[in-house]
Amino acid sequence: MALFKSLWQRLSGSGGRDDRAGETVEYEGHRIRPAPFRRNGQYQTAGIIEKEVAGERREHRFVRAESHPTRDGAIKFSIAKAKQIIDERGPTVFD
Repeated sequence: MALFKSLWQRLSGSGGRDDRAGETVEYEGHRIRPAPFRRNGQYQTAGIIEKEVAGERREHRFVRAESHPTRDGAIKFSIAKAKQIIDERGPTVFD
Protein backbone atom coordinates (compact mmCIF):
# COMPACT_ATOMS: atom_id res chain seq x y z
CA MET A 1 0.00 0.00 0.00
CA ALA A 2 2.86 2.38 0.80
CA LEU A 3 4.28 1.83 -2.70
CA PHE A 4 0.98 2.94 -4.29
CA LYS A 5 0.73 5.97 -2.01
CA SER A 6 4.31 6.95 -2.85
CA LEU A 7 3.67 6.47 -6.58
CA TRP A 8 0.49 8.56 -6.42
CA GLN A 9 2.32 11.37 -4.61
CA ARG A 10 5.01 11.35 -7.27
CA LEU A 11 2.60 11.37 -10.20
CA SER A 12 0.41 14.06 -8.66
CA GLY A 13 3.39 16.30 -7.96
CA SER A 14 3.14 16.15 -4.18
CA GLY A 15 6.39 14.23 -3.73
CA GLY A 16 9.81 15.68 -2.95
CA ARG A 17 11.71 18.30 -4.94
CA ASP A 18 13.32 15.72 -7.27
CA ASP A 19 9.91 14.19 -7.94
CA ARG A 20 8.26 17.32 -9.33
CA ALA A 21 6.65 17.04 -12.76
CA GLY A 22 8.42 18.47 -15.79
CA GLU A 23 7.01 21.16 -18.04
CA THR A 24 3.88 20.30 -20.00
CA VAL A 25 4.36 19.52 -23.70
CA GLU A 26 1.60 19.77 -26.33
CA TYR A 27 1.43 16.93 -28.86
CA GLU A 28 -1.33 16.02 -31.33
CA GLY A 29 -3.97 17.81 -29.23
CA HIS A 30 -2.78 16.16 -26.01
CA ARG A 31 -0.91 17.60 -23.04
CA ILE A 32 2.01 15.52 -21.78
CA ARG A 33 3.28 16.07 -18.24
CA PRO A 34 6.46 14.08 -17.62
CA ALA A 35 6.58 12.96 -13.97
CA PRO A 36 9.70 10.85 -13.38
CA PHE A 37 10.41 9.90 -9.78
CA ARG A 38 13.46 8.73 -7.86
CA ARG A 39 13.69 5.03 -7.15
CA ASN A 40 16.80 3.18 -6.05
CA GLY A 41 19.05 6.12 -6.95
CA GLN A 42 17.67 6.41 -10.50
CA TYR A 43 14.71 8.21 -12.10
CA GLN A 44 11.77 6.07 -13.22
CA THR A 45 9.98 6.78 -16.53
CA ALA A 46 6.49 8.13 -15.73
CA GLY A 47 4.02 10.76 -16.84
CA ILE A 48 0.47 11.88 -17.48
CA ILE A 49 -1.28 12.30 -20.83
CA GLU A 50 -4.27 14.66 -20.79
CA LYS A 51 -6.87 15.70 -23.35
CA GLU A 52 -10.21 17.45 -23.41
CA VAL A 53 -12.79 14.89 -24.65
CA ALA A 54 -16.44 15.96 -25.08
CA GLY A 55 -15.89 18.88 -22.71
CA GLU A 56 -14.34 16.67 -20.03
CA ARG A 57 -10.65 16.50 -19.09
CA ARG A 58 -9.43 12.93 -19.41
CA GLU A 59 -6.05 11.63 -18.29
CA HIS A 60 -3.93 8.53 -18.65
CA ARG A 61 -1.11 7.96 -16.16
CA PHE A 62 1.79 5.72 -17.05
CA VAL A 63 4.86 4.26 -15.36
CA ARG A 64 7.39 2.21 -17.27
CA ALA A 65 10.24 -0.03 -16.20
CA GLU A 66 13.02 2.10 -17.73
CA SER A 67 15.16 4.05 -15.31
CA HIS A 68 17.66 6.83 -15.96
CA PRO A 69 20.66 8.25 -14.10
CA THR A 70 19.46 11.87 -14.52
CA ARG A 71 16.12 13.59 -14.07
CA ASP A 72 16.51 15.43 -17.40
CA GLY A 73 17.11 12.15 -19.21
CA ALA A 74 14.04 10.63 -17.57
CA ILE A 75 11.93 13.66 -18.56
CA LYS A 76 13.03 13.42 -22.21
CA PHE A 77 12.35 9.68 -22.31
CA SER A 78 8.97 10.08 -20.55
CA ILE A 79 7.91 12.60 -23.21
CA ALA A 80 9.06 10.28 -26.00
CA LYS A 81 7.20 7.36 -24.37
CA ALA A 82 4.01 9.46 -24.06
CA LYS A 83 4.21 10.41 -27.74
CA GLN A 84 4.62 6.74 -28.62
CA ILE A 85 1.54 5.84 -26.53
CA ILE A 86 -0.49 8.56 -28.28
CA ASP A 87 0.70 7.46 -31.74
CA GLU A 88 0.01 3.78 -31.08
CA ARG A 89 -3.27 4.02 -29.18
CA GLY A 90 -4.85 7.17 -30.58
CA PRO A 91 -8.24 7.91 -29.03
CA THR A 92 -8.28 4.60 -27.12
CA VAL A 93 -5.56 5.90 -24.76
CA PHE A 94 -8.33 6.95 -22.34
CA ASP A 95 -10.37 3.71 -22.47
